[in-house]
Amino acid sequence: MAHVARELDLNAYYGPGTVMDKMNAVPGLKTSAAFFLFLRANLVVNPSAMSTPDMEPSPSHQLPPPSPSPLVTIDPPSNPVPDDLPPLSVGILGTESDKVDALNLVTDSIAQQRQSASYHLVFHPYLLSLLAMGLAIAHQYSWRIKRDLGTALMLHSGVVMIYLLTIRYFTGQYIQVAENTKWSWMVSDDGEEDTVIGVRFGRDLIGALVLRLEPNPNLVGKKRSRNSALRGGKGVIRAWTVKLKYRHKGVGVDMLHEAVKVTREKCGKDAAIGFAKEHANSTMVLPEVFNGPFRKDEQRAAKTLEKVLSEWEGSKRRRKH
Repeated sequence: MAHVARELDLNAYYGPGTVMDKMNAVPGLKTSAAFFLFLRANLVVNPSAMSTPDMEPSPSHQLPPPSPSPLVTIDPPSNPVPDDLPPLSVGILGTESDKVDALNLVTDSIAQQRQSASYHLVFHPYLLSLLAMGLAIAHQYSWRIKRDLGTALMLHSGVVMIYLLTIRYFTGQYIQVAENTKWSWMVSDDGEEDTVIGVRFGRDLIGALVLRLEPNPNLVGKKRSRNSALRGGKGVIRAWTVKLKYRHKGVGVDMLHEAVKVTREKCGKDAAIGFAKEHANSTMVLPEVFNGPFRKDEQRAAKTLEKVLSEWEGSKRRRKH
């Protein structure tokens, strides 16, 4: 068995009589051979670890599928469309119960005129000037003369309350007009019931249009069937309303299209159609100076009907070509 040196003698490399003799003479400076052997064993590099890395591109099928970044979030739509959305249908109402529901929609629209009129009156310039005058008189009496804060608050509150209650009293007549609209309102003088067009959202009736088909005036009094008498006649829209939360969504326009369709089928392809002068919402309980919003509504309705009629004329010309 080979002899293993326990200590490394530096004289073997540098010879005697050198500085190494002095270093070997000091016991603390004798380096342990075991330490160098251990260091050499750990510094030996494995040739396999120095192999060149594989720089060849790997086939794409071996790459893992990309995963979504956890920092990317997709917000859901603000107004998602439900899967069970009920259908929207437009057509003529045939049963009596459906017509009663349509009449209730019409009377509700008349009663709602009270709210519109009240809101308009509260901020009307003429009435605001009267309110300002009443508050000035109350201020003059309670603060300039009496010098009493409690009296001032009471009088000012009383003037505002009288102002609002007066408006409520005069606009309350719309409720009476709505209550007076009965089933007989939808029956003509010759006993014919008006045609009622409705829009259903699922099972709910959300819109109603009352259409009166007037016969040809040249055939009035002659013994003819109802259908033949309507040839050359016209259609008159006597009511047109939609529930509040479904307004301005195109529901009313769909009913106007259906009214034009029914009129042209019954009275002829060139039959005229328009709004009645005395329609369901034409009754004005206030002086004309306060009816501005309702007159604007009538103008908007007439313009909407003109647009629908122009679309019908355009489609008819395209069919001819």
